[in-house]
Amino acid sequence: MKKPSRSTRRPLVYVLILNWNGRSLTVDCVEAVLKSDYPNFRVVVIDNGSTDDSVAFLRKRFGRRIDIIENGKNLGYADGFNTGLKYAFQRQGSDYCLVMNNDTVIDRLAISEYVKVAESDEMIGFVTGKVYFFDHPNVLQTVGMNYDPVRWRGDHIGRNEIDIGQYDEVCERVFADDVYTLVRRSMYEVTGGYNPLFFLQSEETDWQARAKEYGYKIVYTPYARLWHRVSITIGKDSPLKAYYDARNPMLVILIHKTADFFRRYFWHYLRSDILRSSLVYLKRGRVGNAMAKWRGLLSGLIWGLQNRRFTMRHFV
Repeated sequence: MKKPSRSTRRPLVYVLILNWNGRSLTVDCVEAVLKSDYPNFRVVVIDNGSTDDSVAFLRKRFGRRIDIIENGKNLGYADGFNTGLKYAFQRQGSDYCLVMNNDTVIDRLAISEYVKVAESDEMIGFVTGKVYFFDHPNVLQTVGMNYDPVRWRGDHIGRNEIDIGQYDEVCERVFADDVYTLVRRSMYEVTGGYNPLFFLQSEETDWQARAKEYGYKIVYTPYARLWHRVSITIGKDSPLKAYYDARNPMLVILIHKTADFFRRYFWHYLRSDILRSSLVYLKRGRVGNAMAKWRGLLSGLIWGLQNRRFTMRHFV
């Protein structure tokens, strides 16, 4: 690949792929990106302290066709990507970054379609597209997220639906999964990227909420497509995921919404998620997952107390 250049016709895009002991997944992901039809992009793999010889293998496989950033340790999803965002925007002068999971395969037209949408309005901070399940290539995982009056970020739009063109309109979304998201440089500069507090899970909701406070929009295009294996790296049903699933959505609400909103959310969340899922885990013999849920809840509450975020109105 030729070294990318800034162009008045084709904005410079850095594609950021986070790797943590996912060598084979990352290879497939990079191979697909390198087939993209967009003429002005560069691939960066950010390695979060892998122990599976990922870095050496990727260097041998791709050589100078990609850049590799070695974090040296696992910084998590949020801060792991922050190193890539800083490198691309601050050191390389990229116009956009495409943040994407390594357990994905992207369509060759996706980058071009993302840039086309982003260039139509300088207040588009994020662009998202169609995400399909890898094992069911015509079944949607998400095309954005709905608003929910209790949880704020609602369910995935289109989840488990066969794609028959029912979401074939470019439109604004309330929130979007960041499984692959194009982000604008100016939006990054005023928001600072991901908040390391979230480590993984709900990191995109927090960033998108902050961007919206500055007037930036989240826009969906049906013309960009990607296939996702879903939570391969951290495990679909692991204690680690259970912990952050319990902790981080609550922190997003605590940080961004009113005490009254948090109160409604908390009691609903405690009954419908923590208690119910814990009982399900215990019935299945998954004691570690049940405990992780409660540890995540406790961790979030402790953070709120330590940072003086709570008042009586948050609970009563």
